[in-house]
Amino acid sequence: MSENSLQGPAAPSILRRRTFWLLWLGCAAFAYVCDQLTKWWVTSTMIEGQTTPVIPGILQWYFIRNSGAAFSIGENFTWFFTLIMAAVSVAIIVMSRRIGSAWWGVGLGLVLGGALGNLTDRLFRPPSFAMGHVVDFISFPNFAIFNMADMAVVGGVITICLLTLLGVPMNGIKEEDAKAAAEETEND
Repeated sequence: MSENSLQGPAAPSILRRRTFWLLWLGCAAFAYVCDQLTKWWVTSTMIEGQTTPVIPGILQWYFIRNSGAAFSIGENFTWFFTLIMAAVSVAIIVMSRRIGSAWWGVGLGLVLGGALGNLTDRLFRPPSFAMGHVVDFISFPNFAIFNMADMAVVGGVITICLLTLLGVPMNGIKEEDAKAAAEETEND
């Protein structure tokens, strides 16, 4: 019997799992590097509070340091957000072993890269370790000011929500396929 016949037709091969895991890792690295490079660019070329029109009336760069969460909520709880981002990052890393779907790899990779990007700010930016303020700079009129890490997290969460609504399991094996494979194995 071959290895694939022992696993059943619904089980992703080891090579496919590695591909999904590399996709996850690649998306996380891409989101993290984009975030850190854009924050480096902003802190190197702008002063805090400076605005630069990009598309007048629609988009501007507005450099601020955010000690809170989205919409500057919880500005006095920076340490709490540091712990939350660390916990989310660890949870995603632990869950990564179960990725058996390309889209789950993309979604979880984006969330991980974004969480690590903002966690890096919390840990290493002023005013102190684990109390750092996140660099935000993307601004639309009458909307929050955010960064690339925030965009990655939102994109990843939307992807994960859509996968959940569509019934795509993280391991890539739909329940009915797993049952069919188990029945086929029993009949052999």
